[in-house]
Amino acid sequence: MARSGFTSSGYSDFCAAKWPPASLVGMSQRGKELFGQVLVALVTPMNTDGEVDWASTERLIEYVIGNGADGIVVTGTTGETSTLTDAEKLKLVTVAKSVSSGRAKIITGGGSNETAHAIQLYKASEKAGADGVMIVTPYYNKPSQAGVLTHFRLIADATDLPVILYDIPGRAGIPIAYDTFHRAAKHPNIVAVKDAKGDLAQTSRILNETDLIYFSGDDSNVLPHLSIGATGLIGVTANVAPAAYREMIDATNRNDFDHALTVHNTLEPLQRALMTHVPGTVATKYALHGLGIIDSPRVRLPLVGPEDLEAARIEADIDKVKTISGVSFDNFRPDRNAAAGGALPKVAGTTR
Repeated sequence: MARSGFTSSGYSDFCAAKWPPASLVGMSQRGKELFGQVLVALVTPMNTDGEVDWASTERLIEYVIGNGADGIVVTGTTGETSTLTDAEKLKLVTVAKSVSSGRAKIITGGGSNETAHAIQLYKASEKAGADGVMIVTPYYNKPSQAGVLTHFRLIADATDLPVILYDIPGRAGIPIAYDTFHRAAKHPNIVAVKDAKGDLAQTSRILNETDLIYFSGDDSNVLPHLSIGATGLIGVTANVAPAAYREMIDATNRNDFDHALTVHNTLEPLQRALMTHVPGTVATKYALHGLGIIDSPRVRLPLVGPEDLEAARIEADIDKVKTISGVSFDNFRPDRNAAAGGALPKVAGTTR
């Protein structure tokens, strides 16, 4: 039974005739120029001792850019920012800049829940060559919205780079309220949002009432976000399947929502595999190692690799993946033993 009055072709005809409004076209173009559209929330590959594996990092960056990514976020949540040292965070920026050679924008993420430390990191990241910064909501200490806004403004004051605000209440403990977005949008350097909250009503309001550029930060909601005016995505699953997200973005750019929906549906079991059983970082490294793209699936404690039942669920969902552009699981060889446990690096991270 049809779920709506639209046929698939009728929906595409509607989109072609009505979508996107001129105002959103302008925002989308500005977003492409500043950040790109297919941004990968890059994992940080590590060796069995928990030290950053720079060779695998370079190989992964080349893989995602070669398969259509035009932006990379290093040292974000997926990049294990909370257990990286400041020196490692800055080197990730310089390595990514070197490998990309202008083919993709390099955004530094993570920051700190201490405003002074965040300012220090973002200033250093700018000197290291970052093309933009992504500021996460201050986590753990749960400031008021006035404190959140002050945190954002002071960081934006300290850099000339374009700023993305990262709304992820599931990890930060607090959301960014609409009024905070509205006030923050008046700062000339605050130009974009990464939305991992999934409130589509608020998304629509922000797109209608501000000039903020919107990026989906929730892999399962990329197409819904795009359908109401988002410019692109900052995705975890894109570490494994960047070409498929490139295909989805290109389809929406030409108003081919039928094809975008087809890609969305082919990605669904992979999104489920990587985002529902264990933390996304853990499952993504497990998959990348099984594909031979990185040399080890190791994560730093307190993250640990999947236990047997969790690994079995990840593998079962991957078995349901059909044809996805740019990646084949025909020779997928996961290694549960290599992924087991977590590592203690030689030098502790600097998160306060």
